[in-house]
Amino acid sequence: MKELLRTTDPTVIAFATVLLEGEGIATFPLDVHMSILDGSLGILPQRLMVASQDHFRAAAIMRDNDIPTGL
Repeated sequence: MKELLRTTDPTVIAFATVLLEGEGIATFPLDVHMSILDGSLGILPQRLMVASQDHFRAAAIMRDNDIPTGL
């Protein structure tokens, strides 16, 4: 697993997930509920992970759609 995307915007995670799954790339969101557990208001970033063999293609899809990866 490799980290593809890190952001505090949940809409970016949702959009990236739909794009990648449309291309047949499985995604794994991490840290989705960490801000709630910490008591903060969405200031902790969420991460989107992909399989190592899909990382290069997934990163190209992010660039092609002007999605900043935050890395």
